[in-house]
Amino acid sequence: MLPDLTQWMWILWLALAFLFVIIELVTLEFTFLMLAAGSLIGGLGVNLLGGPWWLQIGVAAVLSALLLFTIRPLLLHALRRNSTHEVTNVDAIYGMGAKVLAPFSDGAGSVKLDNGETWTARLAQGTPDAALGVGDRAVVTAVHGATVEVSPAGARPAAYERTDDDG
Repeated sequence: MLPDLTQWMWILWLALAFLFVIIELVTLEFTFLMLAAGSLIGGLGVNLLGGPWWLQIGVAAVLSALLLFTIRPLLLHALRRNSTHEVTNVDAIYGMGAKVLAPFSDGAGSVKLDNGETWTARLAQGTPDAALGVGDRAVVTAVHGATVEVSPAGARPAAYERTDDDG
């Protein structure tokens, strides 16, 4: 004869809530925190009040969904309200200043960006090779894979082109 495992459901609810909290610490998006709260309040709460196992699961699921769709968006909005959007990676390169390291020949050369990185560069379309010499300042107008497109610092275009060619 099998023992009645429903008397140990409270341990399952605590373990599940603990697991959700651990996952939340890794993801930091409040999703698993809402699931943990639903497990504790709904599942464990109904268990301690003597409800059947199916009611515990149902209340935990409904409460978790309610928290996910009501409280989580409010928390995310409050968290991100005062944060400014910081551009990173390739997006931070657009519009960055650069110093020409190698002379341009057939539109190709080398530049050192203001962030200290050295990139292979090519001149923006319509810019003659003589427009930029070694030591001149330039502005990044586009990024094509591992090559930046630059134009002279005084000829900064209004909009920057973004392409994701890896060629």
